[in-house]
Amino acid sequence: MFRRILELLIKEFLELKRDKSARFRLLVPPIIQMLLFGYAATFEIFNVSTAVLDQDHSQESRALISAFVGSSRFKVTTVATTHRDATDAVERSDAQVAIVVPPGFAELLRKGQTSPIQILVDGTNSNTALIALGYVGQIAGTFGQGYALDLAQRTGRALGRPLVNVKMEERYWYNQNLNSRWFFVPGVIGTLTLITIVNLTAFAIVREREIGTLEQLLVTPIQPFEFIIGKTLPFFFIGLIQVAIVAGIGMFWFDVPFKGNPLVLLLGTCLFLMSTLGIGLLISTLCKTQQQAFASNFFVLNPMFVLSGFSFPISSMPDVLQWLTYLDPLRYYLVIIRGAYIKGVGMHVLWPQMVALFVLGASLLTIAVLRFHKSLD
Repeated sequence: MFRRILELLIKEFLELKRDKSARFRLLVPPIIQMLLFGYAATFEIFNVSTAVLDQDHSQESRALISAFVGSSRFKVTTVATTHRDATDAVERSDAQVAIVVPPGFAELLRKGQTSPIQILVDGTNSNTALIALGYVGQIAGTFGQGYALDLAQRTGRALGRPLVNVKMEERYWYNQNLNSRWFFVPGVIGTLTLITIVNLTAFAIVREREIGTLEQLLVTPIQPFEFIIGKTLPFFFIGLIQVAIVAGIGMFWFDVPFKGNPLVLLLGTCLFLMSTLGIGLLISTLCKTQQQAFASNFFVLNPMFVLSGFSFPISSMPDVLQWLTYLDPLRYYLVIIRGAYIKGVGMHVLWPQMVALFVLGASLLTIAVLRFHKSLD
């Protein structure tokens, strides 16, 4: 039995050696996608196009606008002279944010009173709008606190009242600078591995059936389960190699620290690959042609990506979809890889995800093998 499996393994690797395009697809696209996602996928925003309308024309209003410009979060693209100019800039998408400083802004500040400003935000992209508003609040709040302290120091007291200042000191665990790349890069590793291994497994077996070599193999002494092991085991090793390559890019190119135990990540990766192989094998038993396999992969992989928590919080999903995420292997692997990379936690924390991946992987492989036997009959 082991000799037959070994011969099939050698056959698969020889085919890969002869197929230059397959070697290219296995190595180059994942590296390119890792680099693209690593740079493009981020929650941070910079140089938000901004329209400015200063109706106060005071030292204080100019200082406030300078605080926005100097933050690198906002880039002034339009200097409006009327309120209509500011709204038109947002409507024409010339500016995503408009900052309007009304008349009397400085006068209210000098009296120690609250001085409002108006912020117009293009809500077409709600995520960008919310993040931009958060930056506006931080910059305006910092400016207000600094002005109040300066006013109190110049007057000795804040308009006759003792100066009371509460300072909040923030401490972020595991990702002190809130670098969103540390969150996205480990997620990209899991996503690329899922897409590659499912595609390889599904297309390889469907291709064997489509060109007729599957029947030729099965008339040999090799048993169906031996064929499945010999056909999927190379993709298991390919998955491990791909994870090592893209993880190396994440660590050494994007400077994402790895704080955990490599053996924990290796175990989680092996369990995750069991699930991806099961999904690919199951698709291969349901499809007769490579076109059908491509359509099925698109139907399966997109929901898995959305439900995994890669970029959309699972807690924000409807209850029905939250329950559905428990069937998604990528959900558990993202917890494992992010926990190993960023938090440095071990089995004492990640064992529930490991158990879930083992159960899912074993179930998917069992169903796929049974379905494969049935499809042969």
